[in-house]
Amino acid sequence: MEKKQKRAIWTQRDFQSNGDLTKIYYLLFQGFGPQYWWPGDTPFEVVIGAILTQNTSWTNVARAIQNLKDTGCLDPKSLCSIDKQELAHLIRPSGYYQIKAQRLKAFIDYLFLYHNGRLEGMFDQDLNSLREELLGIKGIGPETADSIILYAANQPIFVVDAYTKRIFSRHGFFPETWPYADIQSFFMAHLPQDVRLYNEYHALIVRLAKMHCRKRPICHQCPLNDERT
Repeated sequence: MEKKQKRAIWTQRDFQSNGDLTKIYYLLFQGFGPQYWWPGDTPFEVVIGAILTQNTSWTNVARAIQNLKDTGCLDPKSLCSIDKQELAHLIRPSGYYQIKAQRLKAFIDYLFLYHNGRLEGMFDQDLNSLREELLGIKGIGPETADSIILYAANQPIFVVDAYTKRIFSRHGFFPETWPYADIQSFFMAHLPQDVRLYNEYHALIVRLAKMHCRKRPICHQCPLNDERT
């Protein structure tokens, strides 16, 4: 009973004054439970999903990945040999499929050129070197690179997206206009360097944004709303 009362008196002002991101994590985890993210059978599938999920929903990405699975193309060698137009057709459900086919091809070509087509070779380096390398591949930006590092390479880096900016700017932690790198540094400075924590936290942020903290927020029953009933 005491624990529930303590939760109820944590207000937005408390969040702003103490900046305790850990408390918010536990509120979200208690409210939503584990999210089991990122969905993917292999690290390579996670990489492909991270590239395809740009500017679309995961439902659409899942359909595109299933197309690749059904045709036996979800491996480096097959994606290297497949024609770009055929690849674009397979990933059509993910949207912007011509652009994303180019991005997938750029990644695969790079993987074979520098790592003999092996993710293990790419991931067998320190976090900063891996991030620099990923960002040097055409079509891979900070969010995609960090998703690959966290979810596929299992190295501790906090992924920032539009949901992160929206939620935490509304709670007064920083302006929504803050650059990606500054927001990422803020989280990593105030949280333990832990892959599982970063994984779950980001997934919980996505869940909160989709259920409650939308462009037009639905605050009723939000885990961060101390006035919920």
